[in-house]
Amino acid sequence: MDMTDANSPKPDDLTPVLTKRWLSPTSWSLRTYEQLEGYTALRKALRATPDELVELVKAAGLRGRGGAGFPAGVKWSFMPKEPVKPHYLVVNADEGEPGTCKDIPLMMADPHSLVEGVIIACYAMRSHFSAIYVRGEALHCIRRLNNAVQEAYAAGYLGKDILGSGFDCDVVVHAGAGAYICGEETALLDSLEGKRGQPRLKPPFPAAAGLYACPTTVNNVETIASVPFIVNGGSDWFRSMGREKSPGPKIYSLSGHVENPGQYEAPLGTTLRQLLELAGGMKDGVPLKFWTPGGSSTPLFTAEHLDVPLDFEGAAEAGSMLGTTALMVFNETVSVPWAVMKWTQFYEHESCGKCTPCREGTFWLAQVLERMVAGHGTEEDIDTLLDVCDNIFGRSFCALGDGAVSPITSGIKYFREEFLALCQQNRPGAEPGEPALAGAAR
Repeated sequence: MDMTDANSPKPDDLTPVLTKRWLSPTSWSLRTYEQLEGYTALRKALRATPDELVELVKAAGLRGRGGAGFPAGVKWSFMPKEPVKPHYLVVNADEGEPGTCKDIPLMMADPHSLVEGVIIACYAMRSHFSAIYVRGEALHCIRRLNNAVQEAYAAGYLGKDILGSGFDCDVVVHAGAGAYICGEETALLDSLEGKRGQPRLKPPFPAAAGLYACPTTVNNVETIASVPFIVNGGSDWFRSMGREKSPGPKIYSLSGHVENPGQYEAPLGTTLRQLLELAGGMKDGVPLKFWTPGGSSTPLFTAEHLDVPLDFEGAAEAGSMLGTTALMVFNETVSVPWAVMKWTQFYEHESCGKCTPCREGTFWLAQVLERMVAGHGTEEDIDTLLDVCDNIFGRSFCALGDGAVSPITSGIKYFREEFLALCQQNRPGAEPGEPALAGAAR
């Protein structure tokens, strides 16, 4: 559906694309997949040239669904046309961002859409090998994906001379080591090579020297799973959904204080107000207080941002990021400092320790927030938090540091009074036992 105008989408108008097979019986099986247009896009793609497929994805405007939003077709075009070294496609399925739960359900319900997308992408980039790096804790998902790959080999969709085209492609499903940092593409590549998962210094970028120092493209699961639909439907069809600069459908993960949390597919540019309508509204009718548009590493939004278009440009213009479209929704019963403290403890734990700003900064941010939430903070702690955040942002080795400070800086920006309320009893001249301001305690 067209989201370029200001008209709100109605639930009945939404036609599923990425999720259309999810409710089919045994949707994960090859038989069901083939009954529902499965592998028809692969046959069509193999009749085209690799360059034609790259141009198709460029024309469709498909942007990376892992958070950064980089145009997929442009990323594919970085691969050298005359292979000197092997080319590799690596699928980032290490879904570890708090609140994000779109890729694992996709791989569980419709793994063959990812496998077919991988084969088409490999053909377009002149690659003959792909690794799907799945979060190690997702055991059931890993088993289901492995089964889909085995089915694809048995049916002739993978291996040597695929469908008589002369194209060879192998796919390996790799179980990750369960570290959040391995969601960063270069740390993922190190982990895939058997090393400790830590971000690499860039440049060189993966397109020049990635897996085993060979040209490598790293794409998110949802990005690759969108490719078969683009091949079958065409670029104009894909652009008929979403907005001009952010076309196509998107899976939004709603969690928290909503009546029906879960995955909701809608065109890019859909607002939280519209998604809440699909999800049955706020749980028990308690009003919305704050929410994340793309997981805890994106700056918070408030009830004033209900009508922000949730696409790459709309979220950025409002002061946040689309991220992984993990919408964690919190009502008025939740303390902002408490929630921010919980997220900061996560980032402290998941910091790989390679760079000083992130390693030391997240530790001290967690210490200060824990002291404040325990009722022992002072007003100076707020300035200390912002100062530490300023020394982390833009100075850490990868984006984990930037993500760690986002909930703190945005939380203080919109809810400074709650942080101040935690410090009231410790302010100069306060009476012993004087209670903190209302609303500060969880």
